Amino acid sequence: MQEVIQDAPIIIEPEAEVNSAVIWLHGLGADGNDFAGLVPQLNLPEQHGIRFVFPHAPVQSVTINGGMKMRSWYDIRSTDFMNDVDAAGIRVSCYQIYDLIQAQLAQGIAANKIVLAGFSQGGLIALHAGLSFSHGLAGIMALSTYCPMPQQFHQHRDISIFMAHGKFDNVIPFSVAQASCSALQKRGYPIQWHSYPMEHQVCAQEIEDIVNWLTTVI
Repeated sequence: MQEVIQDAPIIIEPEAEVNSAVIWLHGLGADGNDFAGLVPQLNLPEQHGIRFVFPHAPVQSVTINGGMKMRSWYDIRSTDFMNDVDAAGIRVSCYQIYDLIQAQLAQGIAANKIVLAGFSQGGLIALHAGLSFSHGLAGIMALSTYCPMPQQFHQHRDISIFMAHGKFDNVIPFSVAQASCSALQKRGYPIQWHSYPMEHQVCAQEIEDIVNWLTTVI
């Protein structure tokens, strides 16, 4: 059971008028600060109108780490990522992300100007929340992640999805990411797939590709 800690997300406002939003989810054991520092590296146009939102996952026990409590979007019970799945925990976190999306909608940002992004655990939640939300979003950025239970997705097949993974990832095997991508493609989702000679991380070429994709979708 998640111990929901209502820490306010980190929000980085643009200098120009806000016209879009990126909600970016961190990985296991990190927090919203993990990717907030990446924003200046994106080298976006000076007058971009993107609001960046970096939420913090709840603190909960993680089985695979000996029950240690840490920030985690859901429990990981084993390395059988596609089959031994904490579906209930994923669902709880998805509802937390729905609330963040609704907050942006309430501030006048259209659904088709909102991107969900995430790394590792956060990427899984970005995919699950983005593909199950009531409105179609601008896109989903899923970095170094995987996607169990793809059979539950039946809508938003026109959404732009950016998936990227390291060929030498020693946390989430490259083959697991490829299988996730293929499963989503078989369900009719257009995936922009990228692979890089890296481990479980983000690299410079990936950042460049993210910027190109991001400026296209919003």
